[in-house]
Amino acid sequence: MKKNIYLVAGIIFAFFVCSASSFAVDKIGFINLQEIMQNSNAGKKAADDFKKYYDKETQEIKTAEKELKKMKEELDKQGSIMTQSSQKEKESAYQKKLRDYQLLVNDTNEELKKRDQEMTQKLMPGIMKIVRTIAEKEKYTLVIDVATLPIPYFAKENDFSKKVIDEFNKAK
Repeated sequence: MKKNIYLVAGIIFAFFVCSASSFAVDKIGFINLQEIMQNSNAGKKAADDFKKYYDKETQEIKTAEKELKKMKEELDKQGSIMTQSSQKEKESAYQKKLRDYQLLVNDTNEELKKRDQEMTQKLMPGIMKIVRTIAEKEKYTLVIDVATLPIPYFAKENDFSKKVIDEFNKAK
């Protein structure tokens, strides 16, 4: 009976030792997708395109904002000398312009988010393909994006973001 218990305990111990040693050879790699997108040539071009679009869209918002300020200043300055009906009329026009401005800002923000997501989705397949290639070649069993997960520490020598950037630039 004791022999069987020792035999079972020995088998279980051997199993844990073997499985622990197989975990020891696993290699975990790290990348920073945000850094890859910002520093790759395709990412820089996409960022420039986005900035041009952003500047164009925000120019319209700035123009509408100036008109609103001008209307508000006129209303404040002339409010005391205007008749009540003309003051209500100008106040109503100001409120309508304010609503239009708020809609414009919301629509622009939505469009900017959409554009940003589209650019990211265009870049991601190429980046992921290169990450997989490098991970397979260098025998990584797991690759973690440090930009999206809160990781308090990781071995910098296992961060291969620069390799991905170089390969992505070559591919594009």
